[in-house]
Amino acid sequence: MNLPNSITMSRIAMIPLLLWILSPHYPWQGQNGEQELAAAVLFVLASITDGVDGYLARKRGQITTMGMLLDPIADKVMVTAALIALVAYNPQVVKVWIAVVIIAREFLVSGLRSIASTEGFTIEASDLGKLKTVLQIIFVVSAILAHRWYQWELGVVIIPVKWIAVTAIYFTVGVSVISAIDYFVGFWKKIDHASNDRRKSFILSRRKSASAP
Repeated sequence: MNLPNSITMSRIAMIPLLLWILSPHYPWQGQNGEQELAAAVLFVLASITDGVDGYLARKRGQITTMGMLLDPIADKVMVTAALIALVAYNPQVVKVWIAVVIIAREFLVSGLRSIASTEGFTIEASDLGKLKTVLQIIFVVSAILAHRWYQWELGVVIIPVKWIAVTAIYFTVGVSVISAIDYFVGFWKKIDHASNDRRKSFILSRRKSASAP
C-alpha cells in the first residue's frame, strides 16, 4: 500500500475514534473541555489528511483504483458520522434536519458522479463544493466546541464560539443546497449533450448502413 492510500486508511480509522470521543463512554470528560478539544483536534487532523492524500497521489504519480474508491468513501463516512454524532452530542446547535440536508447532498453528488462515470464523463469539483467543504470543517469543529463553551474570552478578545457554530451551520446548509443544484445542472447539461452525441452517431451509422451496397 502506497503512502497516499495509507493516509486515506488512517482517516477511515479516525472515524470510530471520533465517535468514541463524542460518546458518553469517553473516560476523560473534564470540566476544562478535554473531550471537546480532543474531538475538535481529531476532526481537524482528519480533514487535513483529506487534502494531503490527494496531493501526494498526484505529485508522486500514485493514483490508484483503490485510492479513487477509498477517498470519497472516507470523506462521506467521516462527514456522515460527525453529523450524526453531533445531533446527539449537541442537539441545541445541530438539528436533525440540518444533518439530513447535508448528508442527502453528499449522496446526491456521489450518485450523479457515479452515473456520469458510467456515461463516460466526469463532474469536476466546483468552487461552491470546495467552499462547502471549508464551511463544513468550521461548522463541525465549532459545534463540538460549542458543547462546552458559549464564547472564549482571551483578554480583550472575545471569540463567540456558539455564534460561529450557528452561523457556519446555516452557511453550510445554504452552500450545500446551492452547490447541489449547481452539480445537478452541470450533470444535466453533460448527460443531455452525451445523449445528443449518441443519437447523432446512431443516425449516421444507420445512414451508412443504408447506403452500403
